[in-house]
Amino acid sequence: MSERHIVKILSIEPVTHDVKRFRVEKPNGYSFIPGQATEVSINKEGWLEKRNPFTFTSLNEWDFLEFTIKIYDAHKEVTHQLGLLNPGDELILHDVWGAIQYKGAGCFIAGGAGVTPFIAIFRQLYNDGLIGNNKLFFSNKTAADIILKEEFTKMLGSNFINTITEELVPGYDHHRIDEAYLKNRIHDFNQDFYVCGPPQMIEAVQQAIKNLGGSAITVEI
Repeated sequence: MSERHIVKILSIEPVTHDVKRFRVEKPNGYSFIPGQATEVSINKEGWLEKRNPFTFTSLNEWDFLEFTIKIYDAHKEVTHQLGLLNPGDELILHDVWGAIQYKGAGCFIAGGAGVTPFIAIFRQLYNDGLIGNNKLFFSNKTAADIILKEEFTKMLGSNFINTITEELVPGYDHHRIDEAYLKNRIHDFNQDFYVCGPPQMIEAVQQAIKNLGGSAITVEI
């Protein structure tokens, strides 16, 4: 029988103009590996069976669970409804499942909200003093879309590399993450690559890495 936990929302805070941080109660004995996810539904009539997968962005040692969620208001679906909730409202959590797991040091490549599976991974590595030479290449349409810019900069320093595709911003790359960009930016393709983003981006980046002699661990959003 699958897990089912009803939890109260403890707090909701803005992260960017369209991303919110939800902190919720943590059921007793509930645990996960950084990078894992669960399906979430809203404990309201009409929304009980509408499940969306979200990655945990908290760490196991915290006494609450956290999700960092992009709100798509135009879709009028689960994330839009989540954006209307308040502390005290309830969510339903289901089974924990593997999204993307850390296998060893390498390059992380994310598009937009595709960075969310990497948040807990980097937080855990940073806490354990194991951040090493891991790199994060993060592609967004605008600088205002960058999720947790200050925290990633603190954790990764110059290994946090942002590229902006729809505006020119001093200090940022202005290029899609394609084969030419990767060839210019990465000199060792015999390492782990972790890729998360929209399906079209995943497919293109995966093929580019393969063309350059590497292989990627991927998850779609």
